[in-house]
Amino acid sequence: MRIARFSIDGNVAFGAVEGQGTVESGDLVLDIIKGIPYADFELSGTKVPLNKVRLLPPVLPNKVVAIGRNYAEHAAELGHEVPEAPISFFKPTTSVIGSGDAIEYPSFSEELHHEAELAVVIGRMCREVPRERVRDVILGYTCANDVTARDVQKREKQWARAKGFDTSCPLGPWVETDVDPHDLTIQATVNGEQRQLGRTSDMVRSIEDLVVHITEAMTLLPGDVILTGTPAGVGPLHVGDEVAVTIEGIGTLTNKVIKRG
Repeated sequence: MRIARFSIDGNVAFGAVEGQGTVESGDLVLDIIKGIPYADFELSGTKVPLNKVRLLPPVLPNKVVAIGRNYAEHAAELGHEVPEAPISFFKPTTSVIGSGDAIEYPSFSEELHHEAELAVVIGRMCREVPRERVRDVILGYTCANDVTARDVQKREKQWARAKGFDTSCPLGPWVETDVDPHDLTIQATVNGEQRQLGRTSDMVRSIEDLVVHITEAMTLLPGDVILTGTPAGVGPLHVGDEVAVTIEGIGTLTNKVIKRG
């Protein structure tokens, strides 16, 4: 099931996406969900065309836990070794935007980069999750762009500003609950030109590894998000660019870059 979060007539709701096609095609409809997707829910039978609503970030996470250098070729392109243990960092909730929302080029950077990533969406509160129970705590998967002020990342020892500025965490367009995430094509395009192309099977550490590692330290809540790292090919974004992250079996997340007003 594809679960989207959207607004219509000033109201926010979740809906199950039905049909085939793109967000813009007019071929998709939303069956509005009674309740929230983190518990048992029913479909209302009330349907609205997806192109008549505003898509929102598919979840509002309490926290986004991101993993760095989880693809060997990406680590190499930035001149780094694969770390002995996962590198984790946070992106604040204020960094989260949805598909179609604008990425605001931060005033303190001159080198903004895209990073296409598979995002894991947590479906229930969990801590110290054993490997065999990881799938039980996952609601599904979505596309993410770990937008990074690369010059700031290089200059500052902490990554908080470089990766945590407002609009630096596009998520969407929806959560796919029925996909095997272990060998999917992941790509990024800028203005239609392919920049990144990889497979989730190239991750150094698997989704199971990451959930176990993270929940050893902290409790994850429903709607929390794990960013699993980016394949090689990261590169610059400029004001006016349109960047799209596409993951096989999930969909396409599209955002334009604008000057921060």
